[in-house]
Amino acid sequence: MAQPIEKPVHRSPLRLALGKAFYINKRRVEWYVTRKHYATVRQAQNLEHIHAQHGTPMLRELSGVDMQLQRNKKASLEIAASCVDGLLLKPGETFSFWRLVGKPTAKRGFKVGLVLRNGTIQQDVGGGLCQMTNMIYWMAIHTDLEITERWRHGYDVFPDAGRTQPFASGATCAYNYIDLQIKNTTQNTYQLRILPKDDWLYGQWRCDAPMAHKFEVYEKEHAIRPEWWGAYSRHNEIWRTRRDAATGDAVAEEFVSENHAIMMYEPLLPKSPHPPSGPSPTP
Repeated sequence: MAQPIEKPVHRSPLRLALGKAFYINKRRVEWYVTRKHYATVRQAQNLEHIHAQHGTPMLRELSGVDMQLQRNKKASLEIAASCVDGLLLKPGETFSFWRLVGKPTAKRGFKVGLVLRNGTIQQDVGGGLCQMTNMIYWMAIHTDLEITERWRHGYDVFPDAGRTQPFASGATCAYNYIDLQIKNTTQNTYQLRILPKDDWLYGQWRCDAPMAHKFEVYEKEHAIRPEWWGAYSRHNEIWRTRRDAATGDAVAEEFVSENHAIMMYEPLLPKSPHPPSGPSPTP
């Protein structure tokens, strides 16, 4: 059964700034003293086998949101894509989103986009990059790669109109201490392709060997409940079925993650009868 979510604690701007600076510098120290082998090598030539792929629109019309912020997000995603596209993840290596992308600053060309901070939608340079970490994570849980660091979204921002993936099947990010890290525990080399095209962001995890397993990802124990302090919360578990790629036979059912989020909208809103449409998610 889902546990109650405590009412968020609102801290002063000074406390938030000091805490953020502490964790940013703690992560920087970790990067240089850790024994992890971070992946850094990239190549333009594709590895032969596609193990997972996905595509999402970079421009979304959101009620009350200036479309310029969406265009800014697209520009920031294109810069981030240029930092990670083609990455080779060799056996024993770890992918770190922020170690590759670096700090998103205006000087580097990143634009002001939307960010979710302390339960409110705000604007900041590099806002919207979690669209990329969401995609990379979603693709990774359809492969034999191991997720070693993933942060869930603490708030459920928008209703499910047009949602094609289970609730909370992504990974949020904030420079640099809220990171997405993925380790290659296999004997094969993987390659990450992130390819902006037109107004869509496409991604692939490729490999130098055929896939041994296919995965079906789904949710269990979904629940929406009122909290004592006045808000609604949403909960679920993400699971996957591992299947033999050759026969299709189920090999195992595996737990992926447990998720809890505060809802930022009324849960009884009617669903949209017209979900958004777009091209097939293939580059």
